[in-house]
Amino acid sequence: MSNNPDHSTQVSAQPEPTLPTAAEEGGDPRTDVESPEPASDLGALLKKAEEEAAELRDAWLRAKAETENARRLAQNDIAKAHKYAVERFAQDLLAVKDALELTLATPTATTEALKDGVDLTLKNLAAAFDKAKIEEINPLHEKYDPHRHQAMTMIDTDQHPSGTVVQVFQKGYLLNDRVLRPALVAVSRAKEAGKADRA
Repeated sequence: MSNNPDHSTQVSAQPEPTLPTAAEEGGDPRTDVESPEPASDLGALLKKAEEEAAELRDAWLRAKAETENARRLAQNDIAKAHKYAVERFAQDLLAVKDALELTLATPTATTEALKDGVDLTLKNLAAAFDKAKIEEINPLHEKYDPHRHQAMTMIDTDQHPSGTVVQVFQKGYLLNDRVLRPALVAVSRAKEAGKADRA
């Protein structure tokens, strides 16, 4: 043993060896330490989770029932709308029927009286059409429109530009700008084009 004071200082300066921790050895520190939670705490957690699950299921069932009710109400509203959609129009047509019956019920009606009755009836019908937004399509001398007109025949002429409606066989009608019935028409065709088609 040396009496060198530096040597004794070096020995005491060395740290004492320690045992390695579980993390340093590659183990899982969570599994190496015993859980401080007793079994009664796990039971309480399970009970709480079951209660939350029951609440969520109850909320889901209520939401499902509300959705079904809303769907059912919407279907009923649609059915009523379809069923009673023509109610106002039908009420307006009753005036037309009344006018026709009144005209026919006149015992000594002259031709002039019948004509007046038909005119009144036609005015009532036109008023009912106006209220229902039904518009007449009478395209005489207009350009042919395949969306609103149905061409029944072509007429060779040089009096009108090609593609012009020159005769209306039957008027068409629109309901809110949608075609109820197209107008049945004859459409002009240039005489030269007509000859070329026949050749």
